[in-house]
Amino acid sequence: MAAPDRPLLPPTADAAGLRKAALFLVSIDTDTAARVLTQLEREDQELIAREIARLGEERPTKDERDKIFQEFKNVYLAQQFVEQGGIGYARQLLEKFLPTDEVRKIIDSIESSMKSTPFGFLQRTDARNLITFIQDEHPQTIALIIAYLTSLQGAEVLEALPLKKQQEVIKRLATMEHTNPEIVHQVEKALETRLSTFVTAELRKTGGVGAAAEVLNLVQRSTERNILEGLEEEDPEMVEQIRRLMFTFDDILRVNDRGVQNLLKNIDTSQLAMALKTASPELKEKFLKNMSQRAADLIKEEMEFMGPVRLSDVEAAQQAIVDVVRRLEEQGELIIEGRGGAEEIVV
Repeated sequence: MAAPDRPLLPPTADAAGLRKAALFLVSIDTDTAARVLTQLEREDQELIAREIARLGEERPTKDERDKIFQEFKNVYLAQQFVEQGGIGYARQLLEKFLPTDEVRKIIDSIESSMKSTPFGFLQRTDARNLITFIQDEHPQTIALIIAYLTSLQGAEVLEALPLKKQQEVIKRLATMEHTNPEIVHQVEKALETRLSTFVTAELRKTGGVGAAAEVLNLVQRSTERNILEGLEEEDPEMVEQIRRLMFTFDDILRVNDRGVQNLLKNIDTSQLAMALKTASPELKEKFLKNMSQRAADLIKEEMEFMGPVRLSDVEAAQQAIVDVVRRLEEQGELIIEGRGGAEEIVV
């Protein structure tokens, strides 16, 4: 299960909300729970940790647990619908399978969370209208807006821009770090005559190479390639940082079996054994099932006799394998599920 894009609860969650969050986190795998917690403010992390500890005294019933998961599922679906077609579209779809009162609560909650971030009103705007609305803005303004959009919306906006402007926007998005709230305020005010807005009052971390990588992961492969090739001559270090964030060692789970088999032909066993030292059981199985039984046994044996190793060595081996994955993808010798360009594949 992927960690949600937005925090699990608002900064001032009530007791009921804290219990829901705690119950949810102890019911999912620990890696995902940890990723969710890292997205929260320290105060909220501490509150949830205390609530998790209290669960030992007030054990939840199966009905309570099931109800919380159903609520999470409904809110998650609603957020996906909003990202696809806006609030109206989400309400229309939700009303097909949920009571009207429940739909109203979910939509109100999502609208409230949108208002808590700059440019939240744009997340309620239809993608085509959004593109029309901001495509003529300065690249710096578009980059700032994309930093506050979902990655999917940001990718749609980027796709609609001319190549030169795409490169300018990605360049500014990748080099953006902390944005003064006054600047955000001014940009929002400039757009206020056309759409409603809400002003943030604190310094926020926006953009950066991570945001640029997320957006580029969702655009067409040809679009991504053209943007990065154009930027590489100007700032090769930044482009390399973006590329490294666009695909990680854990993402090899998204490579199809034939691609993994091609990958195994291009890496040595000692490098793979080192890289798998900290890998998840799922990723280890992904590699082992695509080997012969003899090769799989050799890898297991090498990992067993390797003993303690430095984390930096493991990370270096993983990055070396990721570099091979990127090269093979460029050559068309493997496919990464979820990358832009699905329509280029002919079955």
